[in-house]
Amino acid sequence: MTNSLFEPLRLGDLVLPNRIVMAPLTRNRAMHGTDAANGMMAQYYAQRASAGLIISEASQITQQGQGYIWTPGIYTKEQIVGWRKVTDAVHAAGGRIFMQMWHVGRISHVSLQPGGKAPVSSSAEKAMSKTFIESGFVPVSMPRALDIEEIPGIVRDYRNAAQNAKDAGFDGVEIHAANGYLLDQFMKNGVNKRTDSYGGSIENRTRLTLEVAEAILRIWDKSCVGIRLSPAHVNDAKDNNPQALFNHVAEKLGALGLGYLHVIEGTTGGDRNSLPFDYQALRSAFKGVFMLNNGYTRATAEDAITSGKADLISFGRPFISNPDLVERLRRDAPLNPLDPTTLYGGTEKGYTDYPTMA
Repeated sequence: MTNSLFEPLRLGDLVLPNRIVMAPLTRNRAMHGTDAANGMMAQYYAQRASAGLIISEASQITQQGQGYIWTPGIYTKEQIVGWRKVTDAVHAAGGRIFMQMWHVGRISHVSLQPGGKAPVSSSAEKAMSKTFIESGFVPVSMPRALDIEEIPGIVRDYRNAAQNAKDAGFDGVEIHAANGYLLDQFMKNGVNKRTDSYGGSIENRTRLTLEVAEAILRIWDKSCVGIRLSPAHVNDAKDNNPQALFNHVAEKLGALGLGYLHVIEGTTGGDRNSLPFDYQALRSAFKGVFMLNNGYTRATAEDAITSGKADLISFGRPFISNPDLVERLRRDAPLNPLDPTTLYGGTEKGYTDYPTMA
Protein backbone atom coordinates (compact mmCIF):
# COMPACT_ATOMS: atom_id res chain seq x y z
CA MET A 1 0.00 0.00 0.00
CA THR A 2 1.37 3.43 -0.91
CA ASN A 3 1.02 6.36 1.45
CA SER A 4 -0.05 9.90 0.60
CA LEU A 5 1.25 13.26 1.77
CA PHE A 6 -2.16 13.84 3.37
CA GLU A 7 -2.45 10.57 5.28
CA PRO A 8 -1.71 10.23 9.01
CA LEU A 9 1.51 8.83 10.44
CA ARG A 10 2.09 7.48 13.94
CA LEU A 11 5.18 8.76 15.76
CA GLY A 12 5.19 6.98 19.12
CA ASP A 13 2.07 8.09 20.96
CA LEU A 14 1.49 11.00 18.57
CA VAL A 15 -0.69 10.66 15.49
CA LEU A 16 0.38 13.20 12.87
CA PRO A 17 -2.70 13.99 10.73
CA ASN A 18 -0.55 14.48 7.60
CA ARG A 19 3.04 13.99 6.42
CA ILE A 20 3.76 17.75 6.09
CA VAL A 21 6.20 19.08 8.69
CA MET A 22 7.03 22.71 9.43
CA ALA A 23 10.84 22.84 9.34
CA PRO A 24 12.80 24.83 11.95
CA LEU A 25 13.07 28.45 10.78
CA THR A 26 15.19 31.11 12.49
CA ARG A 27 13.19 34.38 12.66
CA ASN A 28 14.96 36.39 15.43
CA ARG A 29 11.76 37.56 17.13
CA ALA A 30 12.54 36.58 20.76
CA MET A 31 12.35 39.14 23.61
CA HIS A 32 15.28 41.54 23.54
CA GLY A 33 17.37 41.10 26.68
CA THR A 34 15.98 37.72 27.80
CA ASP A 35 15.79 35.70 24.54
CA ALA A 36 12.45 34.34 25.77
CA ALA A 37 9.64 33.39 23.38
CA ASN A 38 6.75 35.86 23.44
CA GLY A 39 3.09 36.29 22.54
CA MET A 40 3.86 37.21 18.92
CA MET A 41 5.72 33.91 18.55
CA ALA A 42 2.81 32.01 20.14
CA GLN A 43 0.46 33.50 17.55
CA TYR A 44 2.87 32.68 14.69
CA TYR A 45 3.18 29.01 15.62
CA ALA A 46 -0.54 28.57 16.41
CA GLN A 47 -1.38 29.92 12.94
CA ARG A 48 0.61 26.99 11.49
CA ALA A 49 -0.79 24.24 13.75
CA SER A 50 -2.36 22.35 10.82
CA ALA A 51 1.12 20.98 10.03
CA GLY A 52 1.43 17.28 10.83
CA LEU A 53 4.27 18.38 13.12
CA ILE A 54 5.88 21.74 13.87
CA ILE A 55 9.61 21.78 14.64
CA SER A 56 10.41 25.02 16.45
CA GLU A 57 13.09 27.40 15.35
CA ALA A 58 16.47 26.39 16.71
CA SER A 59 16.83 27.39 20.38
CA GLN A 60 20.18 27.72 22.11
CA ILE A 61 20.80 25.37 25.04
CA THR A 62 23.07 27.95 26.78
CA GLN A 63 24.25 31.49 26.11
CA GLN A 64 27.49 29.95 24.81
CA GLY A 65 25.36 28.10 22.24
CA GLN A 66 23.92 31.32 20.77
CA GLY A 67 25.11 32.47 17.36
CA TYR A 68 22.60 35.10 16.27
CA ILE A 69 20.88 38.03 17.99
CA TRP A 70 17.32 37.61 19.32
CA THR A 71 17.11 33.84 18.87
CA PRO A 72 15.18 32.09 21.68
CA GLY A 73 16.88 30.09 24.41
CA ILE A 74 15.80 27.16 26.58
CA TYR A 75 18.13 27.53 29.59
CA THR A 76 16.37 30.01 31.95
CA LYS A 77 13.07 29.92 33.84
CA GLU A 78 11.88 32.94 31.86
CA GLN A 79 12.57 31.12 28.60
CA ILE A 80 10.68 28.02 29.79
CA VAL A 81 7.67 30.22 30.66
CA GLY A 82 7.89 31.96 27.26
CA TRP A 83 7.95 28.69 25.36
CA ARG A 84 5.02 27.38 27.45
CA LYS A 85 2.91 30.19 25.92
CA VAL A 86 3.85 28.87 22.49
CA THR A 87 3.17 25.19 23.18
CA ASP A 88 -0.15 25.99 24.88
CA ALA A 89 -1.22 28.06 21.86
CA VAL A 90 -0.22 25.31 19.39
CA HIS A 91 -2.01 22.62 21.41
CA ALA A 92 -5.13 24.80 21.73
CA ALA A 93 -5.12 25.04 17.93
CA GLY A 94 -4.88 21.24 17.64
CA GLY A 95 -1.19 21.05 16.73
CA ARG A 96 1.91 19.14 17.79
CA ILE A 97 5.32 20.79 18.34
CA PHE A 98 8.89 19.59 18.93
CA MET A 99 11.71 21.90 20.05
CA GLN A 100 14.91 22.02 18.03
CA MET A 101 17.87 22.24 20.44
CA TRP A 102 20.91 24.16 19.26
CA HIS A 103 24.53 24.88 20.03
CA VAL A 104 26.09 26.88 17.20
CA GLY A 105 29.72 26.30 18.20
CA ARG A 106 31.97 28.52 16.08
CA ILE A 107 29.15 30.17 14.08
CA SER A 108 28.95 33.01 16.59
CA HIS A 109 30.36 36.39 17.50
CA VAL A 110 32.12 37.54 20.67
CA SER A 111 29.33 40.12 21.25
CA LEU A 112 26.88 37.23 21.82
CA GLN A 113 29.15 35.14 24.08
CA PRO A 114 29.29 35.23 27.90
CA GLY A 115 31.85 37.84 28.91
CA GLY A 116 32.71 38.54 25.26
CA LYS A 117 34.80 35.36 25.13
CA ALA A 118 35.67 33.40 22.00
CA PRO A 119 33.06 30.93 20.70
CA VAL A 120 33.91 27.23 21.06
CA SER A 121 34.27 24.47 18.48
CA SER A 122 35.87 21.08 17.96
CA SER A 123 39.04 22.89 16.85
CA ALA A 124 40.38 26.42 16.58
CA GLU A 125 39.37 26.70 12.93
CA LYS A 126 37.61 29.94 11.88
CA ALA A 127 34.61 29.59 9.58
CA MET A 128 34.40 31.63 6.41
CA SER A 129 30.84 32.50 7.34
CA LYS A 130 28.70 35.35 8.67
CA THR A 131 26.32 35.78 11.56
CA PHE A 132 23.59 38.28 12.46
CA ILE A 133 24.13 40.69 15.36
CA GLU A 134 22.41 43.93 16.36
CA SER A 135 24.26 45.93 13.69
CA GLY A 136 23.49 43.40 10.91
CA PHE A 137 25.47 40.61 9.25
CA VAL A 138 29.17 40.35 10.25
CA PRO A 139 31.94 37.72 9.92
CA VAL A 140 31.95 35.12 12.70
CA SER A 141 34.63 35.32 15.41
CA MET A 142 37.68 33.09 15.79
CA PRO A 143 36.79 30.10 17.99
CA ARG A 144 38.81 28.14 20.50
CA ALA A 145 38.88 24.35 20.74
CA LEU A 146 36.88 22.82 23.59
CA ASP A 147 39.07 21.13 26.18
CA ILE A 148 38.20 17.46 26.55
CA GLU A 149 37.31 18.16 30.21
CA GLU A 150 34.59 20.59 29.01
CA ILE A 151 32.78 18.09 26.79
CA PRO A 152 30.75 16.37 29.55
CA GLY A 153 29.43 19.84 30.43
CA ILE A 154 28.19 20.31 26.86
CA VAL A 155 26.38 16.96 27.06
CA ARG A 156 24.90 18.01 30.40
CA ASP A 157 23.70 21.30 28.85
CA TYR A 158 21.81 19.33 26.18
CA ARG A 159 20.26 17.11 28.83
CA ASN A 160 19.17 20.11 30.91
CA ALA A 161 17.70 21.77 27.82
CA ALA A 162 15.79 18.57 27.04
CA GLN A 163 14.26 18.65 30.51
CA ASN A 164 13.44 22.35 30.12
CA ALA A 165 11.71 21.62 26.81
CA LYS A 166 9.61 18.99 28.57
CA ASP A 167 8.76 21.50 31.31
CA ALA A 168 7.77 24.00 28.59
CA GLY A 169 5.17 21.59 27.22
CA PHE A 170 6.78 20.41 24.00
CA ASP A 171 5.73 17.05 22.54
CA GLY A 172 9.34 16.11 21.81
CA VAL A 173 12.74 17.46 20.80
CA GLU A 174 14.96 17.54 17.73
CA ILE A 175 18.75 17.60 18.08
CA HIS A 176 20.27 20.13 15.66
CA ALA A 177 23.31 18.27 14.33
CA ALA A 178 23.28 19.92 10.90
CA ASN A 179 24.36 23.02 8.96
CA GLY A 180 27.86 23.40 10.31
CA TYR A 181 26.89 23.98 13.95
CA LEU A 182 28.66 22.42 16.95
CA LEU A 183 27.78 18.73 16.53
CA ASP A 184 28.43 18.97 12.78
CA GLN A 185 31.77 20.69 13.58
CA PHE A 186 32.77 17.60 15.54
CA MET A 187 31.53 15.14 12.89
CA LYS A 188 33.14 16.68 9.78
CA ASN A 189 36.90 16.33 9.38
CA GLY A 190 37.19 19.60 7.48
CA VAL A 191 36.63 21.30 10.85
CA ASN A 192 37.61 18.66 13.43
CA LYS A 193 41.40 18.48 13.73
CA ARG A 194 41.42 16.92 17.22
CA THR A 195 43.84 14.15 18.14
CA ASP A 196 42.00 12.91 21.25
CA SER A 197 39.04 10.52 21.57
CA TYR A 198 36.74 13.06 19.85
CA GLY A 199 38.85 13.41 16.69
CA GLY A 200 40.40 11.35 13.91
CA SER A 201 38.24 8.30 13.11
CA ILE A 202 34.56 8.45 12.19
CA GLU A 203 33.78 6.67 15.47
CA ASN A 204 35.58 9.39 17.43
CA ARG A 205 34.12 12.32 15.48
CA THR A 206 30.54 11.07 15.93
CA ARG A 207 31.07 10.34 19.63
CA LEU A 208 29.71 13.69 20.88
CA THR A 209 26.54 13.50 18.77
CA LEU A 210 25.80 10.01 20.07
CA GLU A 211 26.56 11.01 23.68
CA VAL A 212 24.13 13.92 23.33
CA ALA A 213 21.45 11.62 21.93
CA GLU A 214 21.95 9.11 24.75
CA ALA A 215 21.71 11.87 27.37
CA ILE A 216 18.46 13.19 25.90
CA LEU A 217 17.01 9.67 25.79
CA ARG A 218 17.29 9.65 29.59
CA ILE A 219 14.76 12.52 29.64
CA TRP A 220 12.47 11.71 26.70
CA ASP A 221 10.99 8.50 25.30
CA LYS A 222 12.90 7.55 22.15
CA SER A 223 9.86 8.12 19.90
CA CYS A 224 9.88 11.79 21.06
CA VAL A 225 13.48 12.45 19.95
CA GLY A 226 14.53 13.31 16.40
CA ILE A 227 17.78 14.57 14.90
CA ARG A 228 18.62 16.74 11.91
CA LEU A 229 21.66 16.07 9.69
CA SER A 230 23.12 17.79 6.62
CA PRO A 231 25.76 15.83 4.71
CA ALA A 232 26.43 18.78 2.37
CA HIS A 233 28.98 21.57 2.87
CA VAL A 234 27.19 24.29 4.91
CA ASN A 235 28.66 27.11 7.04
CA ASP A 236 32.14 26.11 5.88
CA ALA A 237 31.87 22.59 7.36
CA LYS A 238 32.72 19.73 5.04
CA ASP A 239 34.00 16.17 5.17
CA ASN A 240 36.18 14.31 2.70
CA ASN A 241 34.01 11.14 2.90
CA PRO A 242 30.49 12.28 3.84
CA GLN A 243 28.82 9.06 2.67
CA ALA A 244 30.81 6.88 5.06
CA LEU A 245 30.42 9.41 7.89
CA PHE A 246 26.65 9.80 7.62
CA ASN A 247 25.95 6.13 6.88
CA HIS A 248 27.73 5.40 10.18
CA VAL A 249 25.90 8.03 12.20
CA ALA A 250 22.51 7.03 10.76
CA GLU A 251 23.14 3.38 11.67
CA LYS A 252 24.21 4.28 15.23
CA LEU A 253 21.23 6.62 15.74
CA GLY A 254 18.92 3.94 14.41
CA ALA A 255 20.33 1.48 16.94
CA LEU A 256 19.47 3.97 19.70
CA GLY A 257 15.88 3.90 18.43
CA LEU A 258 15.39 7.62 17.81
CA GLY A 259 11.93 8.62 16.64
CA TYR A 260 13.00 10.13 13.33
CA LEU A 261 15.93 11.17 11.17
CA HIS A 262 15.53 14.56 9.44
CA VAL A 263 17.91 14.97 6.48
CA ILE A 264 18.61 18.09 4.42
CA GLU A 265 19.28 17.20 0.80
CA GLY A 266 21.98 19.50 -0.54
CA THR A 267 22.36 23.05 0.78
CA THR A 268 19.48 24.57 2.75
CA GLY A 269 17.51 26.93 0.52
CA GLY A 270 19.94 26.18 -2.32
CA ASP A 271 21.19 23.45 -4.62
CA ARG A 272 19.70 20.04 -3.76
CA ASN A 273 22.54 18.41 -5.72
CA SER A 274 25.44 20.38 -4.23
CA LEU A 275 26.94 17.09 -3.02
CA PRO A 276 27.04 13.73 -4.83
CA PHE A 277 25.34 11.68 -2.12
CA ASP A 278 22.99 8.70 -1.78
CA TYR A 279 20.41 9.94 0.73
CA GLN A 280 18.45 6.70 0.45
CA ALA A 281 21.45 4.90 1.99
CA LEU A 282 20.62 6.80 5.20
CA ARG A 283 17.02 5.57 5.01
CA SER A 284 18.32 2.00 4.74
CA ALA A 285 20.74 2.50 7.63
CA PHE A 286 18.28 4.22 9.99
CA LYS A 287 15.12 2.04 9.70
CA GLY A 288 12.89 4.45 11.69
CA VAL A 289 10.74 7.38 10.48
CA PHE A 290 12.64 9.20 7.73
CA MET A 291 12.10 12.88 6.90
CA LEU A 292 13.54 14.78 3.93
CA ASN A 293 13.88 18.53 3.43
CA ASN A 294 14.90 21.19 0.93
CA GLY A 295 13.01 22.80 -1.91
CA TYR A 296 10.09 20.38 -2.06
CA THR A 297 6.94 21.23 -4.00
CA ARG A 298 3.55 19.55 -3.67
CA ALA A 299 4.40 17.25 -6.61
CA THR A 300 7.90 16.28 -5.50
CA ALA A 301 6.78 15.81 -1.88
CA GLU A 302 3.88 13.57 -2.91
CA ASP A 303 6.24 11.57 -5.13
CA ALA A 304 8.73 11.11 -2.25
CA ILE A 305 5.98 9.83 0.05
CA THR A 306 4.19 7.56 -2.45
CA SER A 307 7.47 6.08 -3.71
CA GLY A 308 8.60 5.31 -0.15
CA LYS A 309 11.67 7.56 -0.30
CA ALA A 310 10.46 9.35 2.84
CA ASP A 311 7.78 9.11 5.54
CA LEU A 312 7.63 12.87 6.16
CA ILE A 313 8.59 15.99 4.18
CA SER A 314 9.50 19.23 5.93
CA PHE A 315 8.78 22.58 4.32
CA GLY A 316 10.63 25.73 5.38
CA ARG A 317 10.07 29.03 3.62
CA PRO A 318 6.63 28.11 2.22
CA PHE A 319 5.41 27.90 5.84
CA ILE A 320 6.67 31.43 6.54
CA SER A 321 4.36 33.05 3.99
CA ASN A 322 1.56 30.46 4.10
CA PRO A 323 0.23 29.73 7.59
CA ASP A 324 -2.35 27.45 5.94
CA LEU A 325 0.24 25.66 3.78
CA VAL A 326 -1.29 22.20 4.41
CA GLU A 327 -4.67 23.27 3.00
CA ARG A 328 -3.07 25.10 0.08
CA LEU A 329 -1.07 21.98 -0.81
CA ARG A 330 -4.16 19.80 -0.42
CA ARG A 331 -6.09 22.00 -2.88
CA ASP A 332 -3.01 22.66 -5.05
CA ALA A 333 -3.77 26.36 -4.52
CA PRO A 334 -1.36 29.23 -5.23
CA LEU A 335 1.08 30.20 -2.47
CA ASN A 336 1.63 33.66 -1.01
CA PRO A 337 4.97 35.17 -2.08
CA LEU A 338 7.63 35.56 0.62
CA ASP A 339 8.88 38.99 1.70
CA PRO A 340 12.64 38.37 2.19
CA THR A 341 13.16 41.76 3.90
CA THR A 342 11.22 40.61 7.00
CA LEU A 343 12.87 37.22 7.57
CA TYR A 344 15.16 38.16 10.46
CA GLY A 345 14.05 40.35 13.35
CA GLY A 346 11.31 42.94 13.32
CA THR A 347 7.62 43.03 14.18
CA GLU A 348 4.40 41.30 13.12
CA LYS A 349 5.01 42.48 9.54
CA GLY A 350 6.10 39.49 7.48
CA TYR A 351 5.57 37.27 10.53
CA THR A 352 1.97 36.92 11.67
CA ASP A 353 0.25 38.99 8.95
CA TYR A 354 0.44 36.62 5.96
CA PRO A 355 -3.14 35.89 4.81
CA THR A 356 -4.86 32.54 4.73
CA MET A 357 -7.04 31.52 1.77
CA ALA A 358 -10.45 33.23 1.56
